[in-house]
Amino acid sequence: MRATFPPAFLLCRRLRPAAAWAGGMVALSSLALVPTARAQDVFYSQAYATRLHLNPAFTGLLDDYSVTLAYRNQYPTLIGTLQSSQLAADYRFQDQRSAVGLLINADRGGGLDMTRFEGGFTYAYHSKLARNVYVSAGAHAAYGSQRISYGNLVFSDQFDANGSISGPSAEQIPQVYEPVRYLTMGLGGLLYTDRAWGGASVSHLNQPVVGRADEARLPFRLSLHGGYKHYFRRATVKRVYREVSLSPTATYTYQGGSDRAEIGLYGTWTPVTAGLIWRGATPGPGKTQQSLVALAGVAWNGFRFAYSYDVSLNRFGREAGGAHEVTLCLQKIDLLEAGYRRLRRKNYAAPPCPTF
Repeated sequence: MRATFPPAFLLCRRLRPAAAWAGGMVALSSLALVPTARAQDVFYSQAYATRLHLNPAFTGLLDDYSVTLAYRNQYPTLIGTLQSSQLAADYRFQDQRSAVGLLINADRGGGLDMTRFEGGFTYAYHSKLARNVYVSAGAHAAYGSQRISYGNLVFSDQFDANGSISGPSAEQIPQVYEPVRYLTMGLGGLLYTDRAWGGASVSHLNQPVVGRADEARLPFRLSLHGGYKHYFRRATVKRVYREVSLSPTATYTYQGGSDRAEIGLYGTWTPVTAGLIWRGATPGPGKTQQSLVALAGVAWNGFRFAYSYDVSLNRFGREAGGAHEVTLCLQKIDLLEAGYRRLRRKNYAAPPCPTF
């Protein structure tokens, strides 16, 4: 939802009085010139830690069950910072062919105090096509609610002769919008081997209305993602899995007329994983937003913890403070049962993608 309104709204609370008035007027003028205000989803830097958000086909593929908490704070130096929280959980049935998941997102931020809550379920079906070749298909359905507030705007009639704010404005603008409720649906697929993976997902297939006008719709989001893992060493000693590997990854995302590409490189030396990701818009006029993401994570005794920081390569992003992101995951894999399934040839290997 970062593109729901022009960026000037995010700055109105931080500027000096005269600049705040000018910023508010520019923002309102921008709204008048834009025929359709379209929302967008939050992008997480740790895409494979928040994998149900990336593609519902990941449901139940990495663990017998898992619970993941994620928190993202973008532009922390601005008063209208953008904060996102996510709770994800998945459970793989004993037949190994199907799994269900729970996905809850809560986003808040901006000068208009925008809030969005989305909660729903995922389902995935897994199958083996050939030796070391697997496929998974998934679906996602969620109920959402979105609300904005105009209480943070400052208008010219609120300033006195000294430039101080004195009293409310006479402008007839609602202080709080009643929430808009909607239903959203998505699909995804994943093909993988023991060394490579590739997937595609489409979210908001029905393009639900999230504003007061029918044109204010949540546009569909297309994501293409894949990668390859090169193992320098991997072994299971005393029921403990160890690996040393390097994984280049690539992701392309399109939503609402804007797109972005990501190229990443992850290194794993069990139990530590580190990564570096370049993110930017695909080539085109005016597409200058670029950033680097540094990531580090550790897995220990059924827990996975990771931290990442987005370093913007453009001036505004650097002054706004980039983005912090933290994930914590509790995972469970029954190694003894997995051994029995392997003997019965009913074991489905996990994709080799990073877990952070």
